[in-house]
Amino acid sequence: MSEDRSAAGPAMPSPVDLAELTLVEAELDKRWPETKIEPSLTRIAALMDLLGSPQRSYPSIQIAGTNGKTSVSRMIDALLTRLHRRTGRTTSPHLQLATERISIDGAPVSPRTYVDTYRELEPYVAMIDAQSQAAGGPAMSKFEVTTAMAFAAFAEAPVDVAVVEVGLGGTWDATNVVDAQVAVVTPIGLDHTEYLGPDLATIAGEKAGIIKKAPDDGLVPRDTVAILAQQEPEVMEVLLRRAVEADAAVAREGAEFQVLARRIAVGGQQLELQGLGGVYTDIFLPLHGEHQARNAALALAAVEAFFGAGADRQLDADAVRAAFASVLNPGRLERVRSAPTVFLDAAHNPHGAKALAAALADEFDFRKLVGVVSVMADKDVPGLLDALEPVFDEIVVTHNGSPRAMDVDELSDLAVARFGDERVVVAPTLPDALETAVAIAEEVAEPGEAVSGAGVVVTGSVVTAGAARTLFGKDPA
Repeated sequence: MSEDRSAAGPAMPSPVDLAELTLVEAELDKRWPETKIEPSLTRIAALMDLLGSPQRSYPSIQIAGTNGKTSVSRMIDALLTRLHRRTGRTTSPHLQLATERISIDGAPVSPRTYVDTYRELEPYVAMIDAQSQAAGGPAMSKFEVTTAMAFAAFAEAPVDVAVVEVGLGGTWDATNVVDAQVAVVTPIGLDHTEYLGPDLATIAGEKAGIIKKAPDDGLVPRDTVAILAQQEPEVMEVLLRRAVEADAAVAREGAEFQVLARRIAVGGQQLELQGLGGVYTDIFLPLHGEHQARNAALALAAVEAFFGAGADRQLDADAVRAAFASVLNPGRLERVRSAPTVFLDAAHNPHGAKALAAALADEFDFRKLVGVVSVMADKDVPGLLDALEPVFDEIVVTHNGSPRAMDVDELSDLAVARFGDERVVVAPTLPDALETAVAIAEEVAEPGEAVSGAGVVVTGSVVTAGAARTLFGKDPA
């Protein structure tokens, strides 16, 4: 599966560094997982105080929402970089290697930096653990610790601006110790209902917590700006109410900014975007799907707001074009092989699966398309499968190796209920599933001719996409 290997990047980390990284990850995995939260910022705030509040040593752009957060974060990062700002970016979860969670200058930190940052924070984390447990609370979660590591690494670099993706929710997410001058909210759907609430309005209330009144530093007055993607009416009502409470300026997709035009191009799409500072034309985005075009408009508006762009001030158009053309977005309808074409996509809920299905239907014309699917057991698996059924001719269900993944037999039963018995194949492991799916796709070729018009899409979970990416020899990015 090593075809189409990534171009050479930074020097490979030493075996010693990788071994130490594995040890650190094993220590972190003993803590509460990212899927478990307690509605409190007490522990992360206390740790930040001990460390001298590194998250306040640089301005931040914070991104919340259900889907598109990582894509928007990467686009914002690329724009800031082309506009001559040194960036730090923290996103989650990672696809392949934990170091992806902390990026500086657009690239993951080295395993050595990740390990050293953890070891430097370790005694302070132990102090907060003891303090919390003495009061009857839990030790710090894995996400709290890795978030603190990111903020400390950014201060050490130092960066000019941090791009901060929320982990889960907003109000009580560990990242919400930042005072972001730009708060971005991507489309909100139903996900993590056990923690965030049973309906869209309640979930929106949690995610709206990143929109906060700008702190008064007495020197440079500034406003918080909320950049809002198109939302369901009940969601938008909650977000706008929060913006009023926080005295935040608001820019909405479809009003202050939007995608004016898009057309499919080789390797992506050509866009015309209405930004806060005017119209930006001839933008090539090397990503597929209308949802990515809308993510681009959201990212552009966020960076315009950060720099104070408006009707009389536009960002440098050439820099904007160069930034979008440079965007790398691993695991988001990413092509990793040709003949047959193999794509990886991290869609893990019905909202994301619908966006994936729409992109496949609109931009590709496969004679046969085979899905390889492994999903986490706590997700809306029936909803995800319903979204994918119209675009997959056959589906290979499997297990991605995570202890959280749904049992293959249970997943198979759900798939058969939607696809029918003849369209569902079971494979015990992801390598087996890939081999099986490629073989099924190759059946469209006549004997002796090259495979064309056939595709395989690996999806269902960030873990599934990441594991497949490693099997295809792609380096973490």
